[in-house]
This record gives sequence, C-alpha cells and structure tokens, in this order.
Amino acid sequence: MTKEKLYIFDTTLRDGAQTQGVDFSVEDKEKIAIALDNLGVDYIEGGWPGANPTDTEFFQKKHNFKNAKLTSFGMTKKTGRSADNDPGLSALMNSNTSSVCLVGKSWDFHVDVALGISNEENLENIAESAKHFIKKKKEFMFDAEHFFDGYKANPQYALSCLKSAFDQGARWVILCDTNGGTLPHEVSKIVNEVSKHIPGKNLGIHAHNDTGNAVANSLAAVFAGVRQVQGTINGLGERCGNANLMSLIPTFFLKDEFSSKFQINIKPDNIKKLTQCSRLLDEILNRKPNKHLPYVGAAAFSHKGGLHVSAVQKDPKTYEHINPEEVGNLRNIVISDQAGKSNITSRLKTIGIDIKENDPKIKKLLDEVKDREFIGYSYDGADASFELLARRIIGEIPRYILIKEYDVSVKKNSSGTIISTAKAQLEVDGEKIICEGEGNGPVNALDNAIRQNVDRLAKYSKYLKDLKLVDYKVRILNTGTEAVTRVSIESTDSKGKNWFTIGVSTNIIDASFKALVDSLDYKLFKDDAPASL
Repeated sequence: MTKEKLYIFDTTLRDGAQTQGVDFSVEDKEKIAIALDNLGVDYIEGGWPGANPTDTEFFQKKHNFKNAKLTSFGMTKKTGRSADNDPGLSALMNSNTSSVCLVGKSWDFHVDVALGISNEENLENIAESAKHFIKKKKEFMFDAEHFFDGYKANPQYALSCLKSAFDQGARWVILCDTNGGTLPHEVSKIVNEVSKHIPGKNLGIHAHNDTGNAVANSLAAVFAGVRQVQGTINGLGERCGNANLMSLIPTFFLKDEFSSKFQINIKPDNIKKLTQCSRLLDEILNRKPNKHLPYVGAAAFSHKGGLHVSAVQKDPKTYEHINPEEVGNLRNIVISDQAGKSNITSRLKTIGIDIKENDPKIKKLLDEVKDREFIGYSYDGADASFELLARRIIGEIPRYILIKEYDVSVKKNSSGTIISTAKAQLEVDGEKIICEGEGNGPVNALDNAIRQNVDRLAKYSKYLKDLKLVDYKVRILNTGTEAVTRVSIESTDSKGKNWFTIGVSTNIIDASFKALVDSLDYKLFKDDAPASL
C-alpha cells in the first residue's frame, strides 16, 4: 500500500515569536531555521516581512535550505486597495520566498467586529489575494483564521472563505483553531465535512493549546483527512501555545497507527535530533527546559520507584512506550528516598561504575542516600552531587582543593549600596592560599573569592577558568528558628555541559558552600584534574 505524504509546517519563528517574553534576533532566527532544515521539516514560516525590522532583515538574507521551503507570512489585502497596490502584499512579494501564507478571517463575527467590512468584501479580499500570488507562480497557502469557531457559528460562510482561496488555485487551505477551544471530536467531525468540499491533500491544521488539546486536535485532523500539520518547537506560541511538533513528529514516525499509513520527509536518523532541537530553542531563549515534555523532556524516560526500575532493567518496554534513543533522549534512573538497590545499581552503571549487586557498598550508599534525604537532601535533580557521594563511598574521588575556612559578610554603605565580600583559606598540595572576592550576594562573593584567584591555585587554574554558575535556588524546608535550607546550584562550562549540585544546612551560607564545593569537585573530576598531594 502506498503511504500518503504528511507535510510538516513549522511556525516557531512567526507564531512562536508571539509568545510573551520571546523576542528573537535575526541571529536567533537563523540558528533555529538551520536546525529545522537539518531536521527535515517541509516548511519554515520565517515571519512577517514588513511587519518589523527583524523579520524584514531575516528575509533579505540568503537562505540555502536543503529540505525546507522558507515561507513568508502576511494578511489578505485590505478593502479599498487592489492586490497590486497593497503594501503588505508587496512586502511578501519581495521576500524572496517561493511559498506565501496569508491569514484571513473565516468567522463572520470577526469580519464584522475586527475588520468592519461586509462578508462579501472579505471573500473578495481572499480571492484577489490568492489570485495575485498564484499568477506570480508563488505556492499559496490560506490560513483560515478562527475557522472552527466560524464553522460552528455559520458553516456555509466559513466554507465559502475556504473556497474563495481554493478555487483560485491555493495549494493549501489551513483550518485554524485560533482560540484553541475546539475539542478533538469536534475537529474530526468538522474536518470530515470540509473534506467533502476540498480534498484532504489540500487541507492543513493549525491548532492552539488553550484546552491542552493542540496535539490531540492535530492527530484527529490527520485521521479525518488533513495532510499538512502546523506547529512549533516545544509548543511555543501566545497564550497556551501551539501544537508541539516535538510530540507530533515522533508520533507520526514511531506510532504504527500513523507510520503504517503516512510518511513524512524527516529521515530516521534525523528523528534522533528532536531532543537536541528542543533544547536548542530553550538555550536560545535562555530558559530552563521543561523536563516533563513528552518524548524530549529530561523526565520523559525517568524512573523513580524501585519496582519500576527493577522492571525497566529486565525490559525497558515495561515502563517506556519507545526507546528514548530513537528521539535522541536518555533513560534516567532517579535516586531518592524511594530508591531501592535496583535504582542505585542502574544509576551507577549509567555513570560508568560497574559494581556487583551484592557488594556491601551498595547497601552503604543506599542507606546514606536515605539518611541524607531524611535531613533535607534531594538527589532527584542533583546528579552531580549523587555521583560524587557514590564515588566517595566507593573510594574513587581524590582530594582536590581543601577549603579550611571561609568568612562571608554583607554590609550596606552610606550610599545605600549592598556589598558582599568573602574570604576563604584554601589548601592545595599543602600550601595555604588566602583568597578574597566580592559579588552580587554572599554566594557569588564566595564563588568569586575562589575562582577569581584560580591563577594562584597552580595546577587547578586551567580547569576552573571556564566554570560558570548559571542558576541558584533556595528552598526553606521547615520554619522556625532552626529552619533547614536546601540550596541547588546549576553549573556549566565552555563545553556546554551542565550539572546540578546540592547542599543542606540550617545556615543558608553553609548550604550554599556545600553545593558550591560539590560543583568545583565535579568539574575537576570530570576533567581528570590531578589530585592534591
């Protein structure tokens, strides 16, 4: 049986850019576009040329995509202007793209309230805009904005909007759930009706996630007949976001209900780039990845309960719907007070420690983890601190920098400026070194006191120069005069590796110090630094 082609249309750079707090630079757009092209999507909607300087500059650049068609976005012509004399359409015509996607109203309520024109004028604007680009040999797409709400209110008029574009030769007519309020059973019913008037091979779906159903609505639309699916990386988009392509693409490729009937342009090896693509967007946006995302999240293949881990060790299919490596992700065995021996041994294997299950050190490590978590530690998200604890018990961690004592002070000067200073006495190879530093808060001051003096640390200076703290979190575990504080620190280096360490104490500075020391030790161990004599 010949499989039908599904086309993947990414709108991260246009619809995703409408997310609150997201502001792509031209360089950001280029990085994301290259990643999407390397992934193998069919269309990349680059933005709205003429709407802002960033989008205009992006389209002026030369893009040599190997797989994707760069698509420019705009709006149907305005009433009272011809298509030839509409500035918005002119900007699109000059955008150097072979594909153009125009949005137009398909809900008569919006035609009246938002545009203030007659229903007939709206149909004329759609038809004339489509005709304008098609005669210029552009691949034309019509985004039928608010289509599902429009269809539910006035199906005849909503369909006439689609026909106005399709009858002029539109390659794609996109059914948009702009408000995101349509449910999967409604999508199935409406798409089935629409496909009686316009072939499914010319229909697309553009779903928003306001009911949490954007992915489900997109899948329902495909089953009902559409053959183009629009969405964004990580579901980026205004309000609750768009359909998440990082969920849709692997579903189309890996789930038999779809893979047996449809084919996508993305090659098997490229599916493994999904996790990398997802993390790239978060890196560009300088935000913490959502670890609970399906397929690509750090927790998507995490196992915490001892019974689960034991079963996964026997056969991963017991608690995993796919092999994480198929999408470029990793299996993660979580260490916590719920952990059993299975968790410990499995986690040790992933960090390169091969130890027999009956080794008494396993029991010692398990008891130590549970004792520490009882007083406030949490190794659930602090893999570096767990690895250091395990290797110290097993006896594989050498001594590096010994911090004999430290002093941290915070004061406010006469001008109102708060100054944090730190002084630490370090020992390397028996030599005592006094380090001082200032910082934005006591923890940063202590960190600077150690690392800004790395040149004085002789053999450790080259290992610590590229170390950077990127996140610092404090949690008060209980209240009262003896409150316990948990501090988590995220660190990174020039190689792009991130690791998490933890410290617990009744004193916030001491808790921070413990997490900071673990971060230093982990960096030195991973870089094979020599031990202190």
